[in-house]
Amino acid sequence: MRELLPIIEAWAQDRAGIARAVVIRTYGSSPRREGATMLRADDGRISGSVSGGCIEGAAAEHMAQARESGEQRVVRFGISDSEAWDVGLACGGTIDVLVQPAIPAAVMGAVRATAGDRTAARVVITVLPEGSPEPPVGGSQLGPAAPVGESLVVHEDGRLAGSLGDGTDGAADAALVEASLAALSRGTSGVIELAGRQLFVEAFPARPRLVVVGAVAIAAVLVGLARDLGYETVVIDGRPVFATRERFPHVDQLIVGWL
Repeated sequence: MRELLPIIEAWAQDRAGIARAVVIRTYGSSPRREGATMLRADDGRISGSVSGGCIEGAAAEHMAQARESGEQRVVRFGISDSEAWDVGLACGGTIDVLVQPAIPAAVMGAVRATAGDRTAARVVITVLPEGSPEPPVGGSQLGPAAPVGESLVVHEDGRLAGSLGDGTDGAADAALVEASLAALSRGTSGVIELAGRQLFVEAFPARPRLVVVGAVAIAAVLVGLARDLGYETVVIDGRPVFATRERFPHVDQLIVGWL
């Protein structure tokens, strides 16, 4: 999701409404993992991916419908069937995709915070609509639509913003915090069942950092690849003639000196 921040900001300048589709659960082979995100602007532009190309057209249609209804739903995409003209994954896997009419404010807050602050890791929890597809794996399914509720947020220090309100003296909230911190430590997202509800636990860990000592030619290539993968990049070299912005225009930190 962080890699889409420049696109989100550019579309916001155009005052374009944005719907979101995010992979919340996978079974078997899947081109992309939980947390993979696709966006659709009201003018039809798309960015990101939930399957690498297999179901993006169908996902875009569901996002357009979500913008009209203002409701979210979980859509399951199973194995494609060329004879039945069914949309699905050619690799034989199954994915569940949460389609939302807008990017939740809590998600945007997490994206912006973790894009620039290594101490702002957090988890955003979305309560899925009742009746959403559940395990075990089945064919393609369209879950029921439901209004978008308030997201819950678990911070890296264990603080919980919001509550499941389960009436069990906070037992469910405590379990949610524990599960969220475990997801954060792994850097993975996924669906858990708690207090009779399905919850999508979306982890936003601190941005990983790559430190390269020596501003040589191969370092410039490595820094470019690392930035594309979402890393914060640092290049260190005591030779001012090598450690220059002209040679490393996109590095986050350029340090002249030996530490």
